[in-house]
Amino acid sequence: MAQDTRRSVSIHRTAAKQFVATNARGGELTVGEGRDGEFTPVELLMTAIGACSGIDVDILTSRRSEPESFEMEVSGDKIRDDAGNRMENLELVFRVRFPDGPDGDAARDVLPDAVTRSHDRLCTVSRTVELPSPVNVRTE
Repeated sequence: MAQDTRRSVSIHRTAAKQFVATNARGGELTVGEGRDGEFTPVELLMTAIGACSGIDVDILTSRRSEPESFEMEVSGDKIRDDAGNRMENLELVFRVRFPDGPDGDAARDVLPDAVTRSHDRLCTVSRTVELPSPVNVRTE
């Protein structure tokens, strides 16, 4: 059976410098320049990197033990120069704690490998950012 690989979101303007993105399941997310707590596109990029890898790591570690805490921080520098605007020095830091005991030990043991596997192969978002991924833009 053929696998459906296509993904899409629709985005419409709701006000000056404010948009709503809607996914195929009807979920909505407000995006803008950062006023009133809304996420900026750059913050969404960093969120996507962290959440994508976080899901991978959670799947691989929580099979062994439920974490006591699971937090991540994504940071980077927004650069504006002759080459154009972009993010540099992106960094994803995991802070995950598991309970004492054999199950927690097992989860702790696989955590470094889970983070590496997510970064090197599993996380579609960070893999797309790191590999050449042209964005075709057109008008209709």
